[in-house]
Order: sequence, then C-alpha cells, then structure tokens
Amino acid sequence: MRTARKRLLTVLAALALGLSAMAGNADSLRFAALDSLLLRYCEAMLPLENADKVKECDFLIESCKDSATRQHVALTLFDHYRTSKLMGEEEVAIRIYDNWMATKRVAMRSEFDQLDADLFVRFNRSSLIGMDAPSLRLRKPCGGTAEMPVKGKTTLLFFYEPGCSKCRAEVKLLPQALSTVDFPLELAAIYTGTDRKAWRRFRREIQSGNPRVKVRHFWDPEIASDYQMKYAVIGTPRLFAVEPGGTIIGRRLELDSLPQLLPVAKALQELYIK
Repeated sequence: MRTARKRLLTVLAALALGLSAMAGNADSLRFAALDSLLLRYCEAMLPLENADKVKECDFLIESCKDSATRQHVALTLFDHYRTSKLMGEEEVAIRIYDNWMATKRVAMRSEFDQLDADLFVRFNRSSLIGMDAPSLRLRKPCGGTAEMPVKGKTTLLFFYEPGCSKCRAEVKLLPQALSTVDFPLELAAIYTGTDRKAWRRFRREIQSGNPRVKVRHFWDPEIASDYQMKYAVIGTPRLFAVEPGGTIIGRRLELDSLPQLLPVAKALQELYIK
C-alpha cells in the first residue's frame, strides 16, 4: 500500500509540475486530469493517520511551482477533507488551512470563499477527535445548571431541534442504537432552540430504552455556554462521544455508526475505572 501511495504521489507531483509549465489554456482544461488523480490520491491515503495525510498533502502542494496550480491543489484538498464523510478527516482540512491559507502562501478564490473557510475552521477547531472536550454549563428543565460532559463516564452529546426532520427521525432510532450498551453511559440531550413549550413536548419522546443509559435534558437559550462555537453546532442534529477522561472519541456521528464506536467506549470506560 505504501509503495502504491508513493508511486501515485510521484505521478501527481510530476503532473503538477507539468501543469505549471502549461500556459494559455483554460483552467478547466489544465486541471481536469489533475482533479481525477487528486481524488485517487486521497483514496490511497485513507489508511493513514491524519498527521501523515497532512504531511503528504503539504509535500504535494509544495511541489507545485506556479501559484495557480498550487492554489488549485491546496483548495481542492482543503475542500475534499472539510466535506469528507470519514469521521475525523476535517482535521486535515484545518491543518491545510493553517499551513497554507492562514500563512497567505495560498490565496482563496474570493472573499466569500475566504469567509466560508474562516468560519469552518473557527467552528471546528476546538472539537476535533482526540482533543479535550470543551466543558458546557447548561440549564436543566426545572432550574439550576450542570456541566457536560460528565467526568468519569462515557457521555454522548446530542444537539437537536424539534423542528428538524432528521432530529425527529434519529430520536425514534435512539432505543435501537443504544440497545447494546452494557456499561454506564450518559446521554445529554441538548435542545438548541428557545421555545420552552416545544421543548417540554418533544423531550418526552427522547428515550433510551436501556436502563444503563441515563438521559439528561438541557438547554441554553442564551447560548451562554458558547456551544455553537465549541462543538460546531451550526445545524442539527449533532452527536459527539466523549470518553470518561474527557477526550472526544466521536464527532459528527450518525446513529448507524454508533454501535461500531460503543465497544471502544466500553474499553475506555473499563480502563478509566482501573
């Protein structure tokens, strides 16, 4: 696999250099072949750790000798990783941004693209996998506040809005997704709206169906905890998993992928107790 990746990297670097020497052609023609190889390049890097993906992306971008090709390659890689379906790969996009866009070595295509990239990085930087989960002080239904996530227990942070159709669908699937949990787990159901009556009606529907899973309800109508920035909650639903020591082990989770994460969460729970 490593040999194949290096061979592909060599081809990409050569192609990038060749494109740098081309002149007078439309960008769409210049970069069509490169885009296809860039996709193959990203697919070949799937087994790598994020740090290694960043190194190889940096090497490829650096190999582009003219500014137009370098910009195209850097922005294509940035867009690929920030929209990746693979959990955790958005970290690669943020590191590309830090290394190339933030340092002004690569310019965005427009002011709108610059703003869009800035917002993505600002909203995602503090909740990457492997980072300490930001603490939130949230309001409880009957008054008072509590800190989430819970230290010493595996915690799921579920941000939702009753008017969100996907949120309603996921709430119905929660019991099935949590049915195999056989260790203490906290589910923090965090309402992102401001309508207390709508919240009261909807939270009755949020059930785990599993006595090992404790469902706790919260809201923050004034957004005093800054949860939007801390956990990139710019839409709903959003689901995060935090291990007992306070490290994020899952972000942008889908319920159908949760069962794959639960054995890891259980092992970390048992290790924490020991």
